[in-house]
Amino acid sequence: MAIKLIVGLGNPGKDYQSHRHNVGFWFCDALARLYSGTFKKETKFFGEAASININSSTLRLLKPGTYMNRSGQSIQSIAKFYQINTDEILVAHDELDLNPGIARIKFSGGHGGHNGLRDTIKALNTNDFYRLRIGIGHPGDKSKVADFVLHVPNKSEIEPIQTALVDSLNVIEQLIKGETEQAMKTLHTQG
Repeated sequence: MAIKLIVGLGNPGKDYQSHRHNVGFWFCDALARLYSGTFKKETKFFGEAASININSSTLRLLKPGTYMNRSGQSIQSIAKFYQINTDEILVAHDELDLNPGIARIKFSGGHGGHNGLRDTIKALNTNDFYRLRIGIGHPGDKSKVADFVLHVPNKSEIEPIQTALVDSLNVIEQLIKGETEQAMKTLHTQG
């Protein structure tokens, strides 16, 4: 199934933009820049949306403006409006269980404690969508997670995270063509 919508999870506003929790937004911003897309505020989608063209296929991009734990409302509204099936959606998000520099694509599964995924699963009424898991590492102690994700990555983490974003951008054309297995193979042999 070809991907028609890529959603970056994050928190809106300048205070959050450089936090680890916003790597999903970073990915969507990089994708928009790469393919000359411009994000515009879309109140009907509760966020910012952009449309880009890759190999004559239209790809919609979304950055929910509803804060992480309410992401689902935004995703559901754009998917319904454009009649995009859940298995045509890729949600890009920060992943504690992967080290910086590693990105993985996964279909379906639980939310792993990620509030953005939890709300998306609830709003879409299914967990059958693709995820782009961008590694940010783990603080080592569960009690430190909330503080960790809401801070700027250390200098030593920034470069590997950027590398993972570039690696992920390099498989987008495969995802648009519906070559998800190939895209996974390509991405998973890196990092």
